[in-house]
Amino acid sequence: MSGQSALIFGATGSTGRCLLKEVLSSSHFTRVGEFGRKVTPADQLESAPGRQKLEQKTIDFERLDQAGLKDGHWDVIFVTLGTSRAVAGADFEKVDREYVVNAVKEAKSTDPNHSQRIVYLSASGANSSSTFLYPRSKGLTELALAGLGYMDTIVLRPVLLKGRTDARVGEIVAGFVTGALSHFSSNMEIQVALLAKSMLNAGILGSAGLHTAVGAQEAGRDGVSFTVLDNKGAVALGKMNVNK
Repeated sequence: MSGQSALIFGATGSTGRCLLKEVLSSSHFTRVGEFGRKVTPADQLESAPGRQKLEQKTIDFERLDQAGLKDGHWDVIFVTLGTSRAVAGADFEKVDREYVVNAVKEAKSTDPNHSQRIVYLSASGANSSSTFLYPRSKGLTELALAGLGYMDTIVLRPVLLKGRTDARVGEIVAGFVTGALSHFSSNMEIQVALLAKSMLNAGILGSAGLHTAVGAQEAGRDGVSFTVLDNKGAVALGKMNVNK
């Protein structure tokens, strides 16, 4: 279905910046929203194809009822919003999970006939039962999003993101290792630009339209289910030529 609308949370991060440009340049989406605590500066979008389709709005995640998220009647909600314990400190779970879930919940249409889709950027090893904070937060976020009542929820779980502008020292060192191993396996790392294309394709195709080659699996618990793509699947989907 063409002429859809897309809303992006987290468009100022490394993957989000690439995703925003992909969505804007896609003919599939005729209206695009970038909502967040901050938005992409105008000078970074001057030459971006599809710039005229973009609506930007700064919002307060503590006052989402004032953000007007439902007014957009968004068809696809892309989420690249997230953080780390090192950045957020004691507020990690609030930013990484509560802000994400609450924002997507607020964007849900009140029209029961409106088919909406979520495409969420999670992380490899996400597990709601993990004893470690980061994978547990991602796993709990996945379940919470899938439980909001959207028609379709797709979760991408990449391993190491290559090409990040905010990569930490440990990630850079690990990148040398995964870079070498990636010659033998596509489940080690993924370029953020390719990950953005994968998210775009997931948003266009939906769970039902994913090719068997991407190895999508169903996950969830307690009656809540969603579609998962691991790193290898995200790489494969990002390389596919989807009608955009």
